[in-house]
Amino acid sequence: MPEIRVAVERWPIAGGFTISRGTRTEAVVVVVTITDDDGTRGWGESVPYARYGETVEGVADTIRALDLRDLDRTGLRARLPAGAARNAVDAALWDLEAKRTRRRVWDLAGASPPPEHMVTAETLSIAAPEAMAEKARALADRPLLKVKVGADDPIRRIAAVRAGAPEADLIVDANEAWSVDQLRALLPDLAALRVRLLEQPVPADQDAGLAGLDSPVPLCADESAHVAADVARLAALYDAVNIKLDKTGGLTEALEMADAARARGLGIMVGCMVGTSLAMAPATVVAAGADVVDLDGPVLLARDRDPGIAYDRGMMGSPPVALWG
Repeated sequence: MPEIRVAVERWPIAGGFTISRGTRTEAVVVVVTITDDDGTRGWGESVPYARYGETVEGVADTIRALDLRDLDRTGLRARLPAGAARNAVDAALWDLEAKRTRRRVWDLAGASPPPEHMVTAETLSIAAPEAMAEKARALADRPLLKVKVGADDPIRRIAAVRAGAPEADLIVDANEAWSVDQLRALLPDLAALRVRLLEQPVPADQDAGLAGLDSPVPLCADESAHVAADVARLAALYDAVNIKLDKTGGLTEALEMADAARARGLGIMVGCMVGTSLAMAPATVVAAGADVVDLDGPVLLARDRDPGIAYDRGMMGSPPVALWG
């Protein structure tokens, strides 16, 4: 029977990372390694997220208690709910199969390979407008920037970034910080600042209030969007969904969610928590067919895995075979 090993790792974040819910100085990740009877190993990484009721210890304990007998990706979805625990194991199973068969994961999935040079957003966390403008000037050559904001003076912060990076496409992420009324009031300014996409402006449990809203800026569900079954409801409220493997419970469900979103005419964004290149690697399989890619987690770290995914001025490469898949 395969053997499973679980490790908790801490990766420092360069300078800290602030969103509407607070500031973090490190990424705490759960790494799963599954070793087959013949010694072949597959591994995967996930980032437990308190917003969804997860703890690092709880995720690690859930994985350690998993029955590995006759375990495959289909069976895994019956044994574990969507979330970080299932994501790490799912990624390890994909990697294990890739190594057994000597094929890349995208071939196994029947998907297109990720391009060698793919645009990814780079994220500016919340700071004083002047500091955000300075950071934007430093990143002005990036094609796509993501701006974190809260309820406090968001337009001034977005305007500061727009002034610092006048040519970049902008994604704004409020992380559930606004009310529907505040959103309505802010939409004209967001449109004037040429915001390309607005992520999760209102709390997930209040997004029914978006019904019928005529927004000049496309709205993207994030905290509201977890698995493929969510897509039917979201299609009446949003223009796009942000698919994150730590929400879907892995690449297996993420691929189904992407298919469901396309069938409903929704745009597809592929996002991430703050983690290493090992966490980004499975997401690149979905990203190859996405409209917007936001897989800059390793860029926010003080250091990354070696080997890792190559990042260069807003572009990212595909995962090297020595890393994953």
